[in-house]
Amino acid sequence: MKSYLNTTAFDHQAIPQLGILLINLGTPDEATPQALRRYLAEFLADPRITELPRWFWWFILHGIILRTRPAKSAKKYQQIWTATGSPLLNISQQQVEKLQTVLTQQFQSPVTVAMGMRYGNPSIAAGLEQLRKANAQRILCLPLYPQYSSASTGSTFDALSQAFKTWRWIPDVRFISHYHDFPAYIHALANSIQQHWATHGQGEKLLFSFHGIPQRFFSAGDPYPCECQKTARLVAEKLGLADTQWQVAFQSRFGREAWIQPYTDETLIQWAKTGTKRVDVICAGFTADCLETLEEIDIENRQLFLNNGGQVFHYIPALNAEDLHIQALAELVKQHAQGWSDKPLSVLQAEARQRAQRAADAQK
Repeated sequence: MKSYLNTTAFDHQAIPQLGILLINLGTPDEATPQALRRYLAEFLADPRITELPRWFWWFILHGIILRTRPAKSAKKYQQIWTATGSPLLNISQQQVEKLQTVLTQQFQSPVTVAMGMRYGNPSIAAGLEQLRKANAQRILCLPLYPQYSSASTGSTFDALSQAFKTWRWIPDVRFISHYHDFPAYIHALANSIQQHWATHGQGEKLLFSFHGIPQRFFSAGDPYPCECQKTARLVAEKLGLADTQWQVAFQSRFGREAWIQPYTDETLIQWAKTGTKRVDVICAGFTADCLETLEEIDIENRQLFLNNGGQVFHYIPALNAEDLHIQALAELVKQHAQGWSDKPLSVLQAEARQRAQRAADAQK
């Protein structure tokens, strides 16, 4: 018989919360082959990630990939792992804490911010459970993927739907599917670049490197590459850059099939070989620094550029928990939570007392 998460001791005087769930891709628990095997098994088993027949992919995944890739990936993670663990997890925790502070100051009604990872820990289900226990009767889900892709945002929606299947009482739910052209996000990116240039000087070229997707995903209608291009164009316009001063490229391709182009590594090699000596790279689609930015870009691709004739390579960090980024997220939340956060705490408390009194009267 199906079992659901119950609310067996409902408190009529409990103040309803507005719940905000920040969601990111995820991270292994440790930088070890064993932890990477668990993480990759969950990640690569997602049908949104690899749209191949399940039986065929199962043999590739368990027969080849999970036998070889975890050890290689662990070595990469070990290069960026910190004394406090995963950079992505640490930054995500800072984002939750800072956004909680800002929203508490700006919202009249009580709000609780929680975190969930699509893969690994804390899971999306765990983040939702935190909100459930906080009496969140309205939940706004914010995947930290500014540009929509089926493999990231779409997969997140799948996981949310799966988690809610276990709840008896489903709250009001809203879902932010993208914010690639949200003005506050564009402003935060442009300001980050300007601040970097003020300290380190401006390179000859600025490369916007986004995570790639297979070409067949785009051909099937995924809007992701178009949204990446728009983000970069809006930032470049805000910075006053000429078309020759910036470009979009895509990183992190996997397997033998064609992915959307141009590729980040090949672009940097070409620039170096054709005389570009100084470049700046920003990963505008990543809202927190992680393996793909700290190791793939700032270590691997840096070396590719320098080894092929480049002289100065600057990686501009992700927005992480910077104040303008948190403020942009707060503005995004306020826009999508309209009508949910307009009651003062005193009004909510009065309503709770009235509910409790009606319940007591009904039991007489």
